[in-house]
Amino acid sequence: MTAVKVLRYVLQDLRRSRWVVGYVLLLLVLTDALLRFGGGGPRAVLSLMNVVLVFVPLVSIVFGTMYLYGARDFIELLLAQPVGRGSLFAGLFGGLAVPLALGFLLGVGLPFIWGGLGEGSLAAPLATLLATGVLLTLGFTALAFLASLLFEDRAKGLGAAILVWLAATVLYDAVIVLVATTFSDHPLELPMLGLVLMNPVDLGRVLLLLQFDTAALMGYTGAVFERFFGTVLGMGVATAALALWCAGPLAMARGRFRGKDF
Repeated sequence: MTAVKVLRYVLQDLRRSRWVVGYVLLLLVLTDALLRFGGGGPRAVLSLMNVVLVFVPLVSIVFGTMYLYGARDFIELLLAQPVGRGSLFAGLFGGLAVPLALGFLLGVGLPFIWGGLGEGSLAAPLATLLATGVLLTLGFTALAFLASLLFEDRAKGLGAAILVWLAATVLYDAVIVLVATTFSDHPLELPMLGLVLMNPVDLGRVLLLLQFDTAALMGYTGAVFERFFGTVLGMGVATAALALWCAGPLAMARGRFRGKDF
């Protein structure tokens, strides 16, 4: 019951936030513009892929970190009351993650709905895009919690959060390219699959590209991805990897929250 009350308070607080409103409006305008001037539904989804894989994690981790540092006094006040830490953590996380996830779904999904493009051959790629965006929102919000709990200083916490985002969206791809070029004479099918599964950003990119049969553009590696992720087992492993990537940081943040001396 405590978690529900905290969740309700955070939702009411975020409803007045210009950040969340601006986030939804920006996604609405961008998605609508891509549908109108980007060459149709499939091209719009491919263009939105970069937005989902780069912009959504950045907003989730930066906004989440800044909000939690600003809510320190509120957290300390509640902890002085007979409130369980587990319930408080659940309410705070839900209050942050739910508006961001719903904002993403509304901002990206509504233009497709009122444009009549959410059905037919575009349904599966759009569903993959939306599911990936929601899971990335949850995962990077959990990382925002972890960063704000590990560092007392706001600047250090925000810097760590941005570094995590940079590593997942940019630096990780550089490592994959380096591994592929350095060990090009060796069989890399399993290592490459493992590296992709360890990063939800790359995993979401591969799954979305395979929805449009663009594996051939990725060469031999793309053929390997298509053979694996195109099966029921591969899709199950990919879904489990994305879920674990969200659950892992969340569990770490929860453990840190329960033991932290505010």
